[in-house]
Amino acid sequence: MKNKGFTLIELMIVVAIIAIIAAIAIPNLLRSRLQSNESGTIGNLKTIVGAETAFNSANGEYSDSLADLTTASPPFLDGDWTGVKSGYTYAYQVTSAGATNQDYWVFAAPDDPGISGSRGFGVGSDGVIRWAADGEDPTATGTPLGETA
Repeated sequence: MKNKGFTLIELMIVVAIIAIIAAIAIPNLLRSRLQSNESGTIGNLKTIVGAETAFNSANGEYSDSLADLTTASPPFLDGDWTGVKSGYTYAYQVTSAGATNQDYWVFAAPDDPGISGSRGFGVGSDGVIRWAADGEDPTATGTPLGETA
């Protein structure tokens, strides 16, 4: 009678092949997640620029905070912008001249640098999205999106 089944060597070869495939696939999966988070953040910044432009048209100045855009009636921006969105945390800063807000800057920093994102993004009232490596705040001197550093 002949034994049916797999030998230990055959099982070890199958496990080795699965390990090799996993070693190739996992880094690509993590890189895809990072790129997806960055793309989502760029889209969110474009949405904020549109909301700020509409708010400015309606009120003659920029908002005091992102919360002002969500609590206005009607709201210019949906959702809760405190905390983490797509792996990034958003910070809002306004520049006032006299009694009116004449400029703003929104900075998006990766919540977990290198894992959730590798670049920091920012946008001001000029509407130009800028980036800086290592999650740094690009302010007005950062590299415009689409250009290399």
